[in-house]
Amino acid sequence: MSFTPCVYPLIPITVGFLGINATDSKLKGLILSILYVTGIAITYSLLGLAASLTGQIFGVISSHPVTNIVVGAAIILFSLSMFDMVHISLPNIIKLPKHKRHDYLSTFVLGLFSGLIIGPCLTSALATILAFLATKKNILYGMTLLFCFAYGMGLVLILIGAFSNMLAGMPKHGKWLVYVKKIGAVIILAMGVYFIGVGIKRL
Repeated sequence: MSFTPCVYPLIPITVGFLGINATDSKLKGLILSILYVTGIAITYSLLGLAASLTGQIFGVISSHPVTNIVVGAAIILFSLSMFDMVHISLPNIIKLPKHKRHDYLSTFVLGLFSGLIIGPCLTSALATILAFLATKKNILYGMTLLFCFAYGMGLVLILIGAFSNMLAGMPKHGKWLVYVKKIGAVIILAMGVYFIGVGIKRL
């Protein structure tokens, strides 16, 4: 997801916003970027917890075949958003806190809030995972799945934070980003079709 058209171009901006530059020590850049991504990961883990609790509380509903079909249809809708056929975005009601450069605590808090400010590309992928977790009843699985997703998404940011001179070597954004987005859309579409297929078989 880091290499989608609406996320990848923001990587240098995010690194600059965190106050990481080539004059900093690699250790400081690494710590700042890890704290930032960890904040995002914790926020996503809480979303995973909420989705898993929903599946646990409504166990009968979440295990019903019709639920699989509905979730599959929702995931297909999210994939259409990745194909730019429909527009889906979460309301942006969270304001970023004021950030003091090189302040470790404020960087972590910034990450916590940034997890709630989701770009249009990320919305579909995150909503797909949350819809999937709503069919499960495993809280630990839900939290770790979103935690790993956040770190996977933020890995490129951590690397650039540690080696800020990598910014100059980053490939320029272009059509290849669109192809990455389409590949992600196909994967999400396949997940939706799979859920619908499972639901139909269990009817």
